Amino acid sequence: MSTLKLILVFIFVFAIVQMTRGDPDILSDYIGPINGIPDGNFFTFTGFRVLVSQKSPPPTFKILKASLVEFPALNGQSVSYAVLEFPAGSINPPHIHPRSSELLFLVQGTLQVGFVDTTNKLFTQNLQTGDLFVFPKGLVHFQHNADANNPALAISAFGSANAGTISFPNTLFNTSIDDTVLALAFKTDVATIQNLKKGFAS
Repeated sequence: MSTLKLILVFIFVFAIVQMTRGDPDILSDYIGPINGIPDGNFFTFTGFRVLVSQKSPPPTFKILKASLVEFPALNGQSVSYAVLEFPAGSINPPHIHPRSSELLFLVQGTLQVGFVDTTNKLFTQNLQTGDLFVFPKGLVHFQHNADANNPALAISAFGSANAGTISFPNTLFNTSIDDTVLALAFKTDVATIQNLKKGFAS
């Protein structure tokens, strides 16, 4: 993808996310660093430069974030970004963002996306390059590159500087929730839960 095209995509997504602000308003123009006086560097994030020079997709699903943690100047600005890189056949597993909706713009490739509402109704769509899809705030959702041969690239905009992410597979099977509790919840046995946990062991 050309540098100009990538820049235009970022500008487009930024304009849209301004309409979905969700964080509390602040009483100043910005929240500067705790120590020192901000300059232009404080308001600049360079973490996406790797995308411009990258020659091939990563071997596994990868997220590059520009949220409050990575970019402190976003504090109080009600906006953040994530770039999602999908190698062929990869998935961003079911997860939620408790503090923001997500507006995904598919820059390259195809994606199967979906979310489940509070009545357990599943909404899915097969996205083509150039499509937008919104994941409502706090609802379980996923993205899957079902193409076995081609990568996909998407940019997600959030109406919060700190949308948060709770990934269900990792949260359930890579924490210290008791095996018996999980076995009862999933109507299975402890041995099955322990086998699932092995896949998430670090």
